Amino acid sequence: MSVVVKIGGAKAVDPAGAVADIADLVSEGEPVAVVHGGSTAVDDLLDRLGIDPTYVETPDGVVGRFTDEATMEAFTMAMAGKVNTELVATFREAGVDAVGLSGVDGGLLTGARKSAVRVLEDGKKKIKRGDHSGKIESVNAELLETLLEDGYTPVAGPPMLADDGVPVNTDADRAAAAVAGALGATLVVLTDVAGVYADPDDPETLIESVTSPAEYDALTDAAEGFMTKKVMAATEALERGASEVVVADANADAPVTAALGESGTHIHQSALEDT
Repeated sequence: MSVVVKIGGAKAVDPAGAVADIADLVSEGEPVAVVHGGSTAVDDLLDRLGIDPTYVETPDGVVGRFTDEATMEAFTMAMAGKVNTELVATFREAGVDAVGLSGVDGGLLTGARKSAVRVLEDGKKKIKRGDHSGKIESVNAELLETLLEDGYTPVAGPPMLADDGVPVNTDADRAAAAVAGALGATLVVLTDVAGVYADPDDPETLIESVTSPAEYDALTDAAEGFMTKKVMAATEALERGASEVVVADANADAPVTAALGESGTHIHQSALEDT
């Protein structure tokens, strides 16, 4: 069974440990697919271009970047260009036969475009138009499986390909969830904390295992801020067919191996029963 590793793009996430660990796993015959984020690189490029990013909050309380046309151009340059290329080069330097992909390549990630999004402004629900984002509905699992079977390590990230043939933004955590679900894989989401905390301000309250609907409810109640998206992605991964999801520390020693062991927050299929 394969493993999908999502490497975050936040400044506090150092991918070096994950790259070295994945290189060891691949050398031992473990098939691994990588999905990357790149929020910091996108923000840095927007800053250099003099474009102020716009963040919006959905009625569900999820905060994300609004992707207008100019932001989409910067997003594509940063994600499919700089971040993907540099990560693939790092993997190849570590001895991994990595192949870089965007969600557009081979129709890897496809789905409906959202030209307008529902947002919450000043306590009121509004429709904001001009968005360049989409919802992943289909994954070209055959492409990934072919690469994995031939000994390659796919390294993929947004953008995705919308149903109107236009590349659009999509959340990297949810992209990783879609890939893991399509492959029936274990999803390891590496981030800058040790997992999901029952008290977001107290690392001593790490939720280690989620196996029942009651524990799942407690998990979703505890998730705040950026962790909300990761728990949402975990849910989608399990609903799509992933065997297990682990949210773990990217900066730990051998972070993927540790997550496949006992580190991090492990969310199991049984947690979604009757939810």
